[in-house]
Amino acid sequence: MAKGIFPVDKFKGIETPFYFYDTDLLKKTLKTVKEQVKKYGYVQHYAIKANANQKILKMIASEGFGADCVSGNEIQAAIEAGFPASKIVFAGVGKTDKEINLALALNIFCFNVESLPELEVINELAGKKGKIAQVALRINPNVDAHTHEYITTGLNENKFGFSLNQIESVIERLQSLKNIQLIGIHFHIGSQIEDIKVFEPLCERVNDLQNSFEKKGIKLGHINVGGGLGIDYENPNANPMPDFQAYFELFHKNLKLREGQILHFELGRSIVAQCGTLITRVVYVKEGEIKEFAIVDAGMTDLIRPALYQAYHKVENISSNLPGKKYDVVGPICESSDVFVKDYELNETHRGDFIALRSAGAYGEIMASHYNCREIPNAYFSDKI
Repeated sequence: MAKGIFPVDKFKGIETPFYFYDTDLLKKTLKTVKEQVKKYGYVQHYAIKANANQKILKMIASEGFGADCVSGNEIQAAIEAGFPASKIVFAGVGKTDKEINLALALNIFCFNVESLPELEVINELAGKKGKIAQVALRINPNVDAHTHEYITTGLNENKFGFSLNQIESVIERLQSLKNIQLIGIHFHIGSQIEDIKVFEPLCERVNDLQNSFEKKGIKLGHINVGGGLGIDYENPNANPMPDFQAYFELFHKNLKLREGQILHFELGRSIVAQCGTLITRVVYVKEGEIKEFAIVDAGMTDLIRPALYQAYHKVENISSNLPGKKYDVVGPICESSDVFVKDYELNETHRGDFIALRSAGAYGEIMASHYNCREIPNAYFSDKI
């Protein structure tokens, strides 16, 4: 949604800050992804950790997508939104007994398993229920995603998944776990990957692993390559969605899938990030010694990414058409890290102006907190405002 399309007049009666979602863009994005996965017979599980707003979940579920969950509560949210249990995959390094039992009771599609102790616990709990749990082994392919260290997940030395040199012993152990059925292998090398060529070595590693499993007489019905596709935080107007066609085509060209084998994806950010904006209002414009501060009523409690790992979000003054000036745009939280941007050019800004923090549809609302006893902002949608 371009700057001039924000319905600023309708915002005037709404308490700020709030999350604003462009439902038209979300629908277009879902349609595009759906067309691409259908072309190749792939399966897309939406990564609920990106945004679990119930209206958004219901829109995604209604398009036939599956769900990628990393907690029991995410599984519950998926079910309530209409995702069928038969399309839910459950990942995470610290699945509790309670969460595993919930997933077993619901008969979810698959556990993406990340350690040998977890395999043994799932086997034990499934046995008590008289069930066979379908699992995929999450393997770290030791592929560098060239992204921020906090969101790189596919290297050997990582808390997620099995390293490559552990696979032999895991396969041996699986033979004695009678309530486990190995149906596939799972990968996720990182998030906000902008250069899709990074996924080519992942494909090579998957191809090699497939050969290794087949030499041991193991045929895998499912390959799950996770998500990680990045978005353009710098230019959300010019690039409201990534190049999904090139992304899915890369896997089609580089992965050597076996006959009948199904390829799964777990995209999240790339589906919802650009449709969401955090709308905040300028409380004060403060004159500093050498700079000016635009102090807004949104803070790191409402959009933590800039404070957490210096992530960039495009900032726009959607109330002003005055010439540009430079500001530090900061929030009200009692932390020095509560800064959205520094030395940033905005249209000349005054108290009461609306400021839009773009590309906040992923890891915005879902990561909001009550720190400083603040309220979680409300969410509004372009088709209902």
